[in-house]
Amino acid sequence: MSPSAAARDPGLQPERTRLAWRRTTLSCTVAAVLAGKQAIHEGVTTTALVAACLSALVWIGFLAVAHRRIMALESSRPGPLSNRAALLAALCTVAFAGFAVAVVI
Repeated sequence: MSPSAAARDPGLQPERTRLAWRRTTLSCTVAAVLAGKQAIHEGVTTTALVAACLSALVWIGFLAVAHRRIMALESSRPGPLSNRAALLAALCTVAFAGFAVAVVI
C-alpha cells in the first residue's frame, strides 16, 4: 500500500458528495420557485397553474432522490447510486431545463 493511500481519509469523499447533493437541491429549489413564479406572473390561468404544479412535482421528485442519497452517504461505506435514482435525477434535470426554455420563450 502506498503512503498516500494510507493517509487518505475515506470520510472526505462522501462528505463532498453529500455537500454537492445539497447544493444541487438548493439550485433545483431556486429553479422551481422561479419557474412557478414566472408561470403565474401574468395571472393565474389553468395553463400557468399546471406549469407551476409540474415544476413543484419535478422538484419533489428530485428532492426525494437527493434525500435518499444523502441518507445513504451517512453510512460508513455508501453504495453506488441506483440506476433508477440516477435516471430520475437526470429526468428532473432535463425537465428543469425544459422549464427554463419555456420561461425564456
